[in-house]
Amino acid sequence: MLFFKLMKRTSATPRSVPQASSDVDDRSTRDTLLEAAGQVFAEKGFDRATGKEICDRAGANTAAVNYYFGGIEGLYAAVVTEAHNRLVTLDALSAAVAGVTNPEAKLRAVISLIIRTLTGPASESWVLRVIGREIAAPRPAIDSLREREILPKSRILRAIVGEVMGLPENHPAVARGCVNVMAPCFMLLVGDRRMLKRMFPKFGFTTEYADVVVAHMVQYAIAGLAAVARDARSV
Repeated sequence: MLFFKLMKRTSATPRSVPQASSDVDDRSTRDTLLEAAGQVFAEKGFDRATGKEICDRAGANTAAVNYYFGGIEGLYAAVVTEAHNRLVTLDALSAAVAGVTNPEAKLRAVISLIIRTLTGPASESWVLRVIGREIAAPRPAIDSLREREILPKSRILRAIVGEVMGLPENHPAVARGCVNVMAPCFMLLVGDRRMLKRMFPKFGFTTEYADVVVAHMVQYAIAGLAAVARDARSV
């Protein structure tokens, strides 16, 4: 009986090692495909990207896109989700304002998080271009991401801007104020970074100047919101 138990243990061991190795290889191939796809989608957009070019760039079999992502649409959705996760997630935004009671300090925390991300390492990768393209021409493949991440973040921003303005968050002036606050951030997100640097070389597009840029945008936003709120309350 002991002999058979030992034989059973010995025979089980070799099967577990290849399985673990296969799992690691699968993750590595999937990650490589995701990175290559991010580059191709950033350069060409969804409509001009092909699975073959992505697989060639990743050094993967041409069937890999279907195997790992179920097709080009699934791969695109995964790329946009990954790009979003490298920027500002709902969890990161919630954590930035957690425990902060002063409305203006909350707004500063939000703007700081966004600006530091947009001037950090992600700004030099495919991430911003993919998100920028998605904002300009959204695809239905990531509707779930919008519901899960983007709309909840907009509710957080509306609540903060409403507090800063002293108005209900469903007030039309608050909605316009949110757009005013986010517009400069969207410019940094979707604008061609090389062209922006040529147009405004003194702006400070790197992490080195993040503190100055954050201070400027917070001051500009708060002053504008205060002026609009005064007019809105006087009506």
